[in-house]
Amino acid sequence: MRNYIIKRLLLIPVTLLGILALNFIIIQFAPGGPVEHVLAQYRGMNTDATSSISGQASAHMEGRLNSKYQGASGVPDDLIKELEKQFGFDKPAYIRFFKMIKDYALFDFGKSFYQDKTVGQLILERMPVSVSLGLWSTLIIYIISIPLGIKKAVNDGSKFDVITSLGVVIGSAMPVFLFAVFLIVFFAGGTYFNWFPLHSLTSDNWSELSWFGKIKDYFWHITLPVTAMVVGGFASLTMLTKNSFLDEINKQYVLTAKAKGLNQNQILYGHVFRNAMLIVIAGFPSLLIKMLFTGSLLIEVIFSLNGLGLLGYQSIMTRDYPVIFGTMYIFALLGLVLKLISDITYCLIDPRINFESR
Repeated sequence: MRNYIIKRLLLIPVTLLGILALNFIIIQFAPGGPVEHVLAQYRGMNTDATSSISGQASAHMEGRLNSKYQGASGVPDDLIKELEKQFGFDKPAYIRFFKMIKDYALFDFGKSFYQDKTVGQLILERMPVSVSLGLWSTLIIYIISIPLGIKKAVNDGSKFDVITSLGVVIGSAMPVFLFAVFLIVFFAGGTYFNWFPLHSLTSDNWSELSWFGKIKDYFWHITLPVTAMVVGGFASLTMLTKNSFLDEINKQYVLTAKAKGLNQNQILYGHVFRNAMLIVIAGFPSLLIKMLFTGSLLIEVIFSLNGLGLLGYQSIMTRDYPVIFGTMYIFALLGLVLKLISDITYCLIDPRINFESR
């Protein structure tokens, strides 16, 4: 197992390089960019954000046509050149790419184009929100789905199985954002009750609270967003668990164990559980990544939570390339590490699995 882990660790930099290279190429051909974004602001589409232009560049108000960028009509060439220098586009693409790779190897993600902060600072500021949502949602989903899936498998076809299947179908069919809006309308001051807050994960006076008050305040704020994410994610894992256990229950070794006189719990948790849980564990990294980044995007927007999902979305809309590549690098790295952890867990649960022989 040690050799396999070493090989996987050595493959992580190669995989990250491929991901960055592919996305860097795609970005080069994508329409728009930070220069166009600032030019649009310069021409009056959004006068609030023209502060991102350097002082020397913002002094130019008239000029001639430059067709290299959309919206550059009437903008002076030296202003555009100043913007290119400010954003690093005065250098060829390959030079920018190799500089990015060199910096990323040292976890230096550069500085945001539009915010006076480094990408590392932005990620660290937003990380607690996404980690809180992702970890609690994933933990609760597993706590609910695994026992429920096992009970459904044991009582397959019973009244309990039919009733819970109806709930699973409803949870699977209902969009996460729709259920989140439902929670806001009923429990966050929308129409009926005003029991839960909508902004941030802590109150403004959080630092003044006692340690028990801080814990209570934190869970008070996180209840609704986590509930919305759990409802949107538990259905598939429940059915995966049920089907996995059903498949194992019908195998010959279970019949043999029954013939030897073992009771249901001994068979279920002593033999079936270890084999059936392999496929469930395999889905843990993808579920956690989904909860951390992809699934939390709409939740962060709806509940006004400044997490990594919202940060990545905002950076794409404004073409803030350092933030785009920095967050993508972190997402990919975490995904690869979690996948390796998943493989190690495979071996801990079932020693018969040997990845080194692959």
